[in-house]
Amino acid sequence: MPSAARLRRKSDFGRVYAKGRSYATDLVVVYVLPGRRPTTRVGFSVSGKLGNAVVRNRTRRRLREVVRLLLADVNGRYDVVVVAKRKSVEADLADLRAALGGLFRQSGVIGSGRTTMLRREQQSEA
Repeated sequence: MPSAARLRRKSDFGRVYAKGRSYATDLVVVYVLPGRRPTTRVGFSVSGKLGNAVVRNRTRRRLREVVRLLLADVNGRYDVVVVAKRKSVEADLADLRAALGGLFRQSGVIGSGRTTMLRREQQSEA
């Protein structure tokens, strides 16, 4: 993921937590706030409760990869924080992708497959 697409500052995380809406599954929690920047930015929070540094970093890398694949379908500008839950450590990549994809659709960050395809066709014609 490019650096411009990441949330890094504590103040940015705090703003998304305070003013954003949350959506949850048993694997992850997603906080979403319409963004002010020209791109969608995503931050990841993986608690020390999930395990040692190796476990936390592996979980963060897996979440980052799933989000990277989903970013192509984003509808607009958002600031998103993805919080890992304990079950995400054991989950396989397909489960993480299904959970995050569902939450991104539910929150409106990405649209249904049909609207995404229509939007891509309109962009290619312009």
